[in-house]
Parts: sequence; structure tokens; C-alpha cells
Amino acid sequence: MPVELQTVKATPIADTSDYVAVLRSRRSVRVQPQVEGHVSRILVAPGDDVKAGQPLVSIDPSRQRALVNSQRAAEQANRANLDFLRAQFERQRKLFARGAATRQAEANAASTAAQAHAGTVELNWYTVVALQAGTLGDIPVRVGDYVTPQTLLTTVDDNDVLEAYLQIPSERAMGLRLGTQVDILDGAGKSLAKSKITFVSPRVDPDTQTVLTTATIDNRGGPLRVGQFVRARVVWSERVGPTVPVLAVQSRAGQTFVWVAHRASDQAPLTVALRPVELGPLQGQAYPVLHGLSPGEEVVASGVQKLRPGAPVAPAPAGAAHQPG
Repeated sequence: MPVELQTVKATPIADTSDYVAVLRSRRSVRVQPQVEGHVSRILVAPGDDVKAGQPLVSIDPSRQRALVNSQRAAEQANRANLDFLRAQFERQRKLFARGAATRQAEANAASTAAQAHAGTVELNWYTVVALQAGTLGDIPVRVGDYVTPQTLLTTVDDNDVLEAYLQIPSERAMGLRLGTQVDILDGAGKSLAKSKITFVSPRVDPDTQTVLTTATIDNRGGPLRVGQFVRARVVWSERVGPTVPVLAVQSRAGQTFVWVAHRASDQAPLTVALRPVELGPLQGQAYPVLHGLSPGEEVVASGVQKLRPGAPVAPAPAGAAHQPG
């Protein structure tokens, strides 16, 4: 029977575990106003990239502007009164010496000037700006909405540097070390980013019996986002050992087997035998062999459906074993 044979080779094998991780940013800001009022303009859209200091939302400042104008008018009146009293200084020398009229007017003028200045500063708060560069999240408010300092206007997230938060079972966490490799994968197992463990919590969560672990990810120009759930593969160790292709493996009653081709002697025909093997987690299109095979042996890589122990076989080119006879 023609079968496709493959020589078992020693290849790099990684001892890995996959976990679900959530991505967070150390530079995530909740944008809230410092004043209350009605939203008059929204100057950006969700998903925009913004710079630090860029205006985001305008709040109607008319009430505050009226208050500032009133304070400025009071300041001007007090200063006019002060100027009048100073002009009368010579005629009211005795009163001034006792610290009465002029000093009170000076205090009033200084007080209203300070109030007007504070009100002018507060006017700037009616334009809400980004405190850092980043990407905007959702903007749940609309023009005309009444907002207060407790209202969430939007978020600004810096996606360039992210942290993957993993919860590692306590029994495995004992093998964690700073610098342990972590691969961030998509749903199909494709690598999106490579990282290393940067923090291991000294405490075990009593409810879940897991240990919080983080890995820093350089995501400049990458596809990852804050709040995203991803597959994180922790690489515990690496070694060199035999591997077999996926199609060479059969399973019966929970035991895995491969067909091994061999000759009883140099002149004997090539036959196959079913051999139990212990395999590690799938890596790509091959299984690492923990026990049962050695590098240099030949296994049937395809065409295993009709084999029986001791059956003679002949090597066939790749793919030929699948062709009808």
C-alpha cells in the first residue's frame, strides 16, 4: 500500500499554556467637566486620535460670562471709589490716618479683582480639552445635554503601550518568573505581539486561587485595543525533541497512536506497526512527542485509514497516498 512517510526529526518544542487576558493601558483617562452646564458643541468624534490640549467639548459659558462681567463691573466701581477717595486724601488726612475710608476701598477693590480673575479662569473650563494624546472612546453626551463634574464625556486611551492582565492558576504560577515569554494570539493562533512577564503578584486570590500577572506589550501601530480580550500563550520552557504531523496521529479509547514503518532486516519488506505515544499540546501543525518515538524513526504521515499491523507499505510522494487507485 502506498503511504506518505515522514522521518521524525528533533525540533524546538515549547512547553506552553494558553490563558485569556484582558488588555489595559496605563495611560487611560476618563474625561469629565470641571463645571456644569449645557453642552453647546462637540468638536470631535468617537475613535478620533487627539493631541494633548486639543478641545473636545464646549459647555455653554453664558451664565459664567455674565457673572464675570458683573464682577468686573463691581471691580471697576470699587476702583472708581478708591480713586475718588485718594483724590480727597488731602482733605481727609485725619480720616485716612486712622485707616478708614481709603484702606477699606483698597480691600474692596482687591477682593472684586480677585473674584473677577477667578471667574475669568473658570471661563476656560467651559472648553473641555484632552489631557493627553490618544484615541477617543464613545461620546455618550449630545449637544443640549446638561452635564456636571460627575458626567463622563468620553475617554482617551493610549494604545501604543498596553498591559495584558492574566490570571494564572496558583499551581502553575510557582514556575512564573519575570521575563517569561508571553505570545499574544488571535483566534486562529496567529501571533499578534510578543511580550514578557513584567509583574507577578505576591498574593493568591483566595476566591479564584489564581495569581495576577501582567505583560507589557509594544503596540505602536498594532491592532490591539484597550479592553480587548485576547489569547495569551505563556512559554514555560523550550527544549529540542521529536514531533509528528497532525495527520499521523490516531486516537482510540483516549490513547493516541502513530503508525511506525520499519524493516525486520535489510532485505525484509517495509511494514507498519501501531505504537502508542504520549503527546504534548498541538503546536502549529505538529504534536510534540513526550514518549514513544525517537528522532530518525519513520511514521506514516497520511494514508493511515486502511492500515493494519504488519501490513507492507511502499513510500509514496506527498499527496499521492490520498489519490484513488
